[in-house]
Amino acid sequence: MRRRLQAVARTARDPRLLRIELAYLGFNMAEHATWLAMLVYAYAEGGAVAAGVVALILLIPSAVIAPFAAYSGDRFRRDRVLLASYVIQAASFGLAAAVLYLEAPLPIVFLVAVAYAVSLTFTRPAQASLLPSITRTPQDLTAANVVSGFVESLGIALGPLVAGLILGASEPAMVFAVFAVTTALGAIAVATMPVDPRDVEPPRRADAEDVVRDTLGGFRALRRERDVRLLVMLLSAGILVIGALDILYVAAAIDLLDIGQRGAGYLAAAAGVGGIIGATAFAAVASHERLSVPLVAGALLFGLSIAVIAASPDVAATVGLVVAAGAGRSVSAVSGNVLLQRIAPGEVLARVFGVLEGLRMLALGIGSVLASGLVAWLGIEGALIALGAFVPFIVLLAFRRILAIDREAEAPDAEAIALLRRTSIFAPLPEISLQRVAKQLSSIAFSAGVPIIREGDVGDRFYILAEGTARVTREGEHVVDRAPGDYFGEIALLRDVPRTATVTATTPVRLFALEREAFLEAVTGHPQSLHAADRIAEERSAEPER
Repeated sequence: MRRRLQAVARTARDPRLLRIELAYLGFNMAEHATWLAMLVYAYAEGGAVAAGVVALILLIPSAVIAPFAAYSGDRFRRDRVLLASYVIQAASFGLAAAVLYLEAPLPIVFLVAVAYAVSLTFTRPAQASLLPSITRTPQDLTAANVVSGFVESLGIALGPLVAGLILGASEPAMVFAVFAVTTALGAIAVATMPVDPRDVEPPRRADAEDVVRDTLGGFRALRRERDVRLLVMLLSAGILVIGALDILYVAAAIDLLDIGQRGAGYLAAAAGVGGIIGATAFAAVASHERLSVPLVAGALLFGLSIAVIAASPDVAATVGLVVAAGAGRSVSAVSGNVLLQRIAPGEVLARVFGVLEGLRMLALGIGSVLASGLVAWLGIEGALIALGAFVPFIVLLAFRRILAIDREAEAPDAEAIALLRRTSIFAPLPEISLQRVAKQLSSIAFSAGVPIIREGDVGDRFYILAEGTARVTREGEHVVDRAPGDYFGEIALLRDVPRTATVTATTPVRLFALEREAFLEAVTGHPQSLHAADRIAEERSAEPER
């Protein structure tokens, strides 16, 4: 809690970060509130079947676009991509409010809804690529990421709650109108944010062929990597149930609990509260190497809580069970994501998660249609029991393989992570990037008096000194000594020149080494790291001989 408050305070002191995070809170609230409002509208028009159909209509285009949307920040200025996403959302929400208020025909309503659903897929990738570009220090970046995670969880809880309050007094059109204004304010906040254009230009501009090739590369990785494919399927199964629950919250609130349209918002908000609780609980086990226990336990809590709702259709009990389900889902999902980060090949990790984002949209749509069919076939109670059993059944079926993946997954070396965090070149990287770099480090040792690198040789590695000391010489003259925590070898890699100095072990040493390609990929893909590396290379090139 103390760390979170410190992160909030650090972000509030930077007007650019504050504006971005406030806009992001509005976005997360709008995403979940308008989704619920559209489902309520469709349910009122044609019951669970109509709600499922509209969910599928909204999510299929988003599922197709989502893997490609992540590349928008590699083609255009990142602040403008984020601004454009909010402008389009505000316009499409306003248009949706108008067509709902005017009682336009269903095809027109659905067409407008598709437009706003697709616009939502661009915001998260734009946010993720912009934050590293505008934060001044590694501490600022860490604070911004902490706040972003909290803001997302808060939006999941507050959005449906606000929607429920509005639906209790008005109609779905008003929900869209309110959040059209909210996202417009977010656009204003981002538009008036002072930025240096050099900070927000992408390091390299991807062309259309790169986008298609890289996105398809994510699917190829899933085909090759059996365990990666299994985890993606497990995560998608949970998302499918979430899509179904969005329909069932509406159905249960209106027909089972008799608490009206606003009750659907309250149930969705309860799930969001459970998600915050689950994420906080996971922090207590996040440092553990074995993740199969929270993954399986969370899945069981998620599924069983849903199933028990059918046996006790009481409002208070249902809210409590929904909170428990949200907590279980959060723990299971975060465990699965971390495990996926550990086992997916580093060179395709981003693409794997891009594919997962697309599958997320598709699974939400399939889940919505599935819920409609189950309600028609089994009734609301039967649908809750069937969906509650689905994820535990899948997880238990794959339990032995999950345990094997967990045993074989290599957790990042804690010492390597700590050294990377103290290295000014890598300190600005987000946690997931640090872990990816740490997994690519190799530990090597040299005896006293042995040269580690030689002046004039081809640069092939970057080194971080873990134990012992080393001496740097240039043309035979002493330049500087290196101690544990120091690093060297970056100049030749960054400038593609021969080694500019010789580094010799003066005591037995142990080092972490990073190959050239992995070093350049990590540094050049992050503006703050690239700036830090260039500055250090300049300073070290000018170091006087002693």
